[in-house]
Amino acid sequence: MGLVYQQIRIANAARPDLEEVDAKALVDSGAIDLCIPKLVALQLKLQTMEQRMVTYADGRSELVDYVGPVLVEVFGRKAFTGAMVMGNQVLLGAIPMESMDVLIDPRGQQLIPNPDHPNVPGALAMGFRTSRP
Repeated sequence: MGLVYQQIRIANAARPDLEEVDAKALVDSGAIDLCIPKLVALQLKLQTMEQRMVTYADGRSELVDYVGPVLVEVFGRKAFTGAMVMGNQVLLGAIPMESMDVLIDPRGQQLIPNPDHPNVPGALAMGFRTSRP
């Protein structure tokens, strides 16, 4: 499968007065978090919440800022998350993808809403019990 890119909208969830950023994101279900370049973090005036140790595929490690709160939107679906500040392009990882209930279609090589929940994002709550009257 080739690389998958998707236009997404990123905003500072705590500052709705700031302009949102539209970005062409690399979609990678093998990555965990949302990753954004420093310029995007500065544009959105995101606050550093902590630093995280990132290990790259080549074995190098580096401390990066973890910022937020971030609102991500694609296909009208939204997720609240944090973002690691690194690299020179936006990368959409598994956690925000799961939260928005979107997935990669390997045939079409594109991001799509989950076909099991085409109109509204779905979620699993397997460990919870409901109270019965």
